[in-house]
Amino acid sequence: MPYNLTELIEQGEGTRLEFKSAISTAHRIARTVTAFANTAGGTLIVGVTDDGKIAGVDSELHEIRKIEQATDFFVEPAILISYETMRIDGRLVLLIDVPESTDKPHYAVDEQGNRTIYVRNKDKSVPTNKLIIAQESADNQLLQSPVVRTLIQFLRKNDSITAARMAQLVNISDQRATKLLRQLTEQGLLLMVDHPRPVRYSLKLSE
Repeated sequence: MPYNLTELIEQGEGTRLEFKSAISTAHRIARTVTAFANTAGGTLIVGVTDDGKIAGVDSELHEIRKIEQATDFFVEPAILISYETMRIDGRLVLLIDVPESTDKPHYAVDEQGNRTIYVRNKDKSVPTNKLIIAQESADNQLLQSPVVRTLIQFLRKNDSITAARMAQLVNISDQRATKLLRQLTEQGLLLMVDHPRPVRYSLKLSE
């Protein structure tokens, strides 16, 4: 899988890209891996700081061991990933590719054995109690409606929206807003995040 590392780093973190200067623990990185797999896939770059500076990793093997520990023991069901190393400015960087899964939802297992679903909300991996799997393709006519276009514009500037805020934004009832947000989630445009309450919806792809 060819990468232009400089271009990737210039994009900055987002729904499908995250930087880590190093992997702290297998449990913590399991959250990122499951979030990518549950959303739209993504690339984790290890050896790059949050602000895009190339720090490099001391040991490729050390980082890969923690990733493999996460995917083998702390992600349920297991996720198949791929990785490669690159050198830039003399520093070693590890790129981990996580495809969008066809076996959702995946759970990250924490130190106490608790299982939690994570999804990507822009540049963050966030917990949710339930993952709605897209059951139908997006309705183009619906996507072109003024209401949905206004919603998408709002979500490009904001992390998420509640049904009550949606109702206020486009002047419809709370019930209709809830139904529309749920419909767009079932069509794969939005993700539902219900932890913590109230239930919020975000764009599946926000770049």
